[in-house]
Amino acid sequence: MKKSMLKNGLLLGIFALLCTALVAVVNQQTFDKIREQQQLELRRVLHQIIPDDLHDNDLNEYCILIHDEDALGIDQPLPSYIATKQGLPVAIAIEAVAPDGYNGNIKLIVGINASGEVLGVRTLNHAETPGLGDKIDLRKSDWVLGFNHKTVADEDDKRWHVKKDGGEFDQFTGATITPRAYVKAVKRALLYFNSNKDTLLTRPANCEVNYQ
Repeated sequence: MKKSMLKNGLLLGIFALLCTALVAVVNQQTFDKIREQQQLELRRVLHQIIPDDLHDNDLNEYCILIHDEDALGIDQPLPSYIATKQGLPVAIAIEAVAPDGYNGNIKLIVGINASGEVLGVRTLNHAETPGLGDKIDLRKSDWVLGFNHKTVADEDDKRWHVKKDGGEFDQFTGATITPRAYVKAVKRALLYFNSNKDTLLTRPANCEVNYQ
C-alpha cells in the first residue's frame, strides 16, 4: 500500500515538473515573440514621427531614460529616443503618459525637433471607449495629426487646450475628457523638452527598454 502511494506520489511529482517546464518554455517563447513584435511596432512608430530624411542613425539604438512624474505623467522612468545626423542630435521622441484619460492611463510618444516643434504624435497604448475616446488612435482617426508642427510658448499658452476650453484642438463628440487629457500630456512633454533640451540631446544612450 505504502509502495503504491509512494509510486503514485512520485509519478504526480514528475508530471507536475514536466508541466511546469512545458509552461516555462511556452511562456519564454511567447515572451520573445511579443517582445519582437513590440520592437517592430516601436520602430514603425518612430519612423512615422521622426522622418527618415531627418536622421541617419538607428532610432531604436539611441535610447535614454527619463524619470519626471510631473512632465511624463507617471512615477517611473520612460524611454526617449534621440535622432542624430552625422553625429549631431536633431530630434527626440519622448514617451509620456496621460494619467487622466477617461479609462485610465494613455501611453503616447511625441516626436520633437531640436527647435521645439512637434514632428508627430502617436498613441502607444490606451483603454479609451471604442467609437468615442479611441479616436486618439491613428487607425481610427487622424486627430493626432493635428499636433504636427505645433510649438508651445510657455505653461500659460492658451492654444494648448481643446476648443471647448478656448484652445486650438478639436474635442470628440461625447468624449471631451480623452482629448483634454491627451493635449495636456503632449504639452507637458513639449515644455519639458524646451526646458531641458541641451541636457537631453547630449545624454549618452543608457536604457534597456521595458515593454511591460
